Amino acid sequence: MSDQYPSAPEHHAAPPRPDDSAALRESLSRVRSEVGKAVVGQDAAVTGLIIALLARGHVLLEGVPGVAKTLLVRTLSHALQLDTKRVQFTPDLMPGDVTGSLVYDGKRGEFEFREGPVFTNILLADEINRTPPKTQSSLLEAMEERQVSVDGVTRPLPDPFLVAATQNPIEYEGTYTLPEAQLDRFLLKLVLDLPERDTEVEVLRRHAAGFNPRDLTGAGVAPVLSSEQLHAAQAAAARTAVGADVLAYIVDLARATRRSPSVRMGVSPRATTALLASAKAWAWLSGHPSITPDHVQAMVIPVWRHRLQLRPEAELEGVATDAILRSILQQVQVPI
Repeated sequence: MSDQYPSAPEHHAAPPRPDDSAALRESLSRVRSEVGKAVVGQDAAVTGLIIALLARGHVLLEGVPGVAKTLLVRTLSHALQLDTKRVQFTPDLMPGDVTGSLVYDGKRGEFEFREGPVFTNILLADEINRTPPKTQSSLLEAMEERQVSVDGVTRPLPDPFLVAATQNPIEYEGTYTLPEAQLDRFLLKLVLDLPERDTEVEVLRRHAAGFNPRDLTGAGVAPVLSSEQLHAAQAAAARTAVGADVLAYIVDLARATRRSPSVRMGVSPRATTALLASAKAWAWLSGHPSITPDHVQAMVIPVWRHRLQLRPEAELEGVATDAILRSILQQVQVPI
């Protein structure tokens, strides 16, 4: 089930009222259609990003260069009418280049804070694993607390706020492993594979017809939702009901990761709350009033794949975390 979500029907409804859940879902379905005008064959990743926004989480996008990770985030921001800024992470990038820093004003004779690119709704952290851990960790406070502290002063970030970080596979030259504490702050890790043949042909057909990835308006991508309506959708998703049996099921899955012979350290309680929030968002987006085990199972791999720490012998044998999680899903009893 990894990164696979059922397709929602396409709707073309009027702008929703903030308290109208059905219309909000229809508009979010339209968002997926608008993103599809610029990005081909990444429907699951689009859905994952929307789930992260509903659950107020962050997303790690992994894939080889050139699979439209950056274009995907830019197009989604455009369709949601959210401010977005991009940071290209490089080996010489400093923490202040991300969060902002104090700059001396010679005319006024005092220091003033100059905001960094993190002060936005969606921060595109491009190739985050190409910068050393010190700069990577500069995002920790922003991701967890939605604030930045500089020189003893705390400054809140805009709401909504999401970090969409892209990374190349770690075996690529010139990359650094993300710190475990930071990996745990990402709600989802979505893997963007190379496209199928027909999809790649469609990409070329669009470019041959004059598609310009730097001109989303010209590509026909229209804004769909306002930030006020997104806040209403987040609140509605958070109210999705969950039964005691499903809560116990999530805990049983987490405990199974800690007992797996291939795993050095299983998922933490933070990971269980992340799975609950993601399952709530997916259930609400699917039009269900409460979470079912199916919603939990659909989200386990994207929510937990980056949180497992494998034993060295399992890594040498090439054991994949996705395969471990699929095995656990088969082993743990599902509530009736």
